[in-house]
Amino acid sequence: MPNYPKKQFGGKNRKKAKFDNKKKSSEHDEVLLTDIDQLIKRNRPEEDQSNGDNGTPASTLPEPFTEIDVTVSDLSSTGDGLALSENKDHVYVVPFTVPGDKVRVKVIRHCPAQSYSVTDFLSVIEPGPKRNDELIKCGYFAKCSGCQLQMMSYEDQLAHKRRIVEKAYANFSGLIPELVPTIGETFPSPLQFGYRTKLTPHFAQGSGRKKANADQGEPQEVTVPPIGFTFKNRRTDMDIEDCPLGTDIVRRGLKSERKRVAENIRSYKRGATLLMRESTSRIAKDAAGAESDVKDKNGLTSTAGADTGDVIRTDRGDYIEEKRCITDNNATSIEYVDDFIFSNKAGAFFQNNNSILSGFTEFIRSHALPPGNDQDPKPIKYLLDAYSGSGLFTITLSTIFKSSLGVDVANDSITSARENAKANNLPNTGFAAADAAVLFKDVPYPPDQTLLVIDPPRKGCSEDFLQQLLEFKPRRVVYVSCNVHTQARDVAVMVQGDEKQDVRYEIESIRGFDFFPQTGHVEGVAILNRTSFPKKDSA
Repeated sequence: MPNYPKKQFGGKNRKKAKFDNKKKSSEHDEVLLTDIDQLIKRNRPEEDQSNGDNGTPASTLPEPFTEIDVTVSDLSSTGDGLALSENKDHVYVVPFTVPGDKVRVKVIRHCPAQSYSVTDFLSVIEPGPKRNDELIKCGYFAKCSGCQLQMMSYEDQLAHKRRIVEKAYANFSGLIPELVPTIGETFPSPLQFGYRTKLTPHFAQGSGRKKANADQGEPQEVTVPPIGFTFKNRRTDMDIEDCPLGTDIVRRGLKSERKRVAENIRSYKRGATLLMRESTSRIAKDAAGAESDVKDKNGLTSTAGADTGDVIRTDRGDYIEEKRCITDNNATSIEYVDDFIFSNKAGAFFQNNNSILSGFTEFIRSHALPPGNDQDPKPIKYLLDAYSGSGLFTITLSTIFKSSLGVDVANDSITSARENAKANNLPNTGFAAADAAVLFKDVPYPPDQTLLVIDPPRKGCSEDFLQQLLEFKPRRVVYVSCNVHTQARDVAVMVQGDEKQDVRYEIESIRGFDFFPQTGHVEGVAILNRTSFPKKDSA
């Protein structure tokens, strides 16, 4: 790696992106605004960019709820199409579209200070070259807020998500391009539909009741409210009878739960969020092929009485696979990643696309150790897993380490993680409940021989956490993120480093993973190695 001047690592020369939750604007808004500003800049005449005014009057915006025709120029990292106004100084945000689409939209509201307007998609007038509506498998698409990309081929979806990661590092890290490696191709999901192991539809508070007519003494009328997800650009719910993104058992569970709610709607004084979570058991067979026990072959079972009663059984040769749909947040659900078993509270966080987890964890396992590690006099042989949850990375990586430690702030997650380590027979794996911001205080491993895995929530790592990381100086870092924009911001802090500690990090690789096909979401994995600052030239 070349010895870049210090100024290129950060300081006053690096614009650090900050997604402040206290602001009215959200991270989603900042990402959208960045794409809008860049689209306008690319299409602004050169004299307008230099002088600020080329004599062309500003676009006259249509009245709200007016229907207009627009042509989509770009696809934002938020999954929304962007269409320029005639004067190219204003953008219409158009959901459910791809570049080249000529569409009819209804203008919902203007945001003139940010040079854009929010619209509702109405119809396609002329499809763009990357639009294929025959790929759409959901009758709610273009209304439901859940999916954005069903009209795109899967190859185009993967390419778009690679571009999302590229833009995240270009726009929100502040790093010079030479410090960011070429973004790898997006790792595909084996399933593009039927992959979600968890759905959480909801219905609104009080939406199932009508007031009684007190004067006439009529009984209170109770109706079943819409049960599902929100309309795009609205705060109201739309009724969703089926979601093709859900696994088979989750889709069955949705139908069963909708029926149960309808039959018991009088018992709901408020709205509710429902849970459908897939739980898997592997029932062992004896030598003759008969089922030898109703328990999972690892001795674990999901909580009885917490499911919809729907069951899908599949003969897998050595065992019977049984899937149920758990509905109680506090019940136990079971999941397999290859032959690793994980039990968890059904309402707790666990990755919702099981089909990609085998390839995902294998990728991280194959990149956990640097090339030539076994020839190193002090090889990496310890794993520290921050934000460990119920132990996905600690457990799936533990077989290649002498000792592994997972840390999480949630006591319930640590309880599940310890049970999972025991169920997987991993005596070299431990877990501790502690705030991730202070987890480096009593780490029992030497930094030079430690791999750090971090998988924070969407808001990313705190500044305090990153400073402690730089003080601890782990040899290698794998940063897994459900938000590549805050990941880019945090990675830049690590690349900028701490000159007093004489530590900074170089990015080895960055790659997106498609955990949620048909949506604009992409997960990111960045791998970094510790290094030091360039030596100062002596006078």
